[in-house]
Amino acid sequence: MIICKTPRELDIMREAGRIVALTHQKMKENIRPGITTGELDKIADKFIRSMDAIPSFKGYNGFRGSICASVNEELVHGIPGDRVLNDGDIISIDIGAKYKGYHGDSAWTYPVGTVDEGTLELLRVTEQSLFKGLDEAKPGERLSNISHAIQSYVEPEGFSIVREYVGHGVGQELHEDPQIPHYGPPNKGPRLKPGMVLAVEPMINAGSRYVKTLGDQWTVVTQDGKMCAHFEHTIAITDEGYEILTKS
Repeated sequence: MIICKTPRELDIMREAGRIVALTHQKMKENIRPGITTGELDKIADKFIRSMDAIPSFKGYNGFRGSICASVNEELVHGIPGDRVLNDGDIISIDIGAKYKGYHGDSAWTYPVGTVDEGTLELLRVTEQSLFKGLDEAKPGERLSNISHAIQSYVEPEGFSIVREYVGHGVGQELHEDPQIPHYGPPNKGPRLKPGMVLAVEPMINAGSRYVKTLGDQWTVVTQDGKMCAHFEHTIAITDEGYEILTKS
């Protein structure tokens, strides 16, 4: 069941989203060669709690970190720890914050130091694909139009869309209905309505689309070891279109 949020709930979710966005700013300020993913996790945890929120991911199904920190060929669910970031790496940081019972959720992939042009193009296309999808987030449109717009943009650019992981609704639960694939035909699924809150999060590989989960049962990596990227915003459907909630 897709839950449409009330104006009061949306006000709370705007603040949850703002906290997530500000935490991303803290991450961007601190990402540099030599820092560890565990150090970034501690910075994010401290900041989220200073804003009277709690990290959504901490303890979620046993996850140990307050953020997901996925480096290079790691797509999602990277566990923060002793890994040191090096010049030329990229890191995908997924952040969730729960404020007054409601979640905000956003992921961004950042370059570390000087990154090669091919990898920067992967980041550019993945970020742009998110907004291509959001262009279809309008009341009355079918949900799959978001999915189709992302696929129609990414694949002609020579990149692959991961199919095992999808976007989702957000609210009092971190993951709510509906599921949102980032590929597929247009004009399918439920019609979008004002008050729906969705996390759209294309995950794009430089090589093949296939991924696998490592032995820690969390970290998802590309099967071919090539780079990947992940960009995500939480949005609310409005009377006119959409509003990004995960912004400062």
